[in-house]
Amino acid sequence: MASCPQRQAQIAAAAQSKRKPETLFYLRMYDAYGPDFWLDLEVRGSATLKDIDSYLRAIWLECCGHLSQFSVGGWSGSEIGKSRRVDALFKGDVEVTHIYDFGTSSETKIKALGQRVGVPLSARPMALMARNLMPEAQCIKCDQPAKYFCMECMIEDETPGTLCEQHAQNHPHEDYGEPVELVNSPRLGMCGYTGPAEPPY
Repeated sequence: MASCPQRQAQIAAAAQSKRKPETLFYLRMYDAYGPDFWLDLEVRGSATLKDIDSYLRAIWLECCGHLSQFSVGGWSGSEIGKSRRVDALFKGDVEVTHIYDFGTSSETKIKALGQRVGVPLSARPMALMARNLMPEAQCIKCDQPAKYFCMECMIEDETPGTLCEQHAQNHPHEDYGEPVELVNSPRLGMCGYTGPAEPPY
């Protein structure tokens, strides 16, 4: 990230703004259940865990307004209040767990990879620097690139449930609803999540 020319251009442009310098944290957020989904964000030290919770809900998680929490040590660890500031929490090699939905839970690990003092890239609490590419998937019927996902296939038939556009149109399963479009989120197929998994800003 330090050698990325686009990032250096953004930092130079931000330095010309009227925003004041502060300590900025490079945070890696990743799905606790697999390596496919991750986010690299630059977060203001003055931002709170509530800001991070709102961002994760918008880009990855929100489906039904479930409760969420932060902790050190996961489910059995020590809960951290959402009013806690980033600069007070991310010291040393601390790793924080964010849990969304206490029934069908999504767990996100958060770790600081670095920090700098400078002008924030955005007026918002954080800025997305990079994220994973959409994982590739094949249709379970024809091995062509998949664009849709069938929940019933995954749960009842124990298959990946991924379908190309052609096979999604007349797919017979309806007990769990029609196939939904694949989106770049680790919560796809969980509870009522259908996306769109786009950055909120």
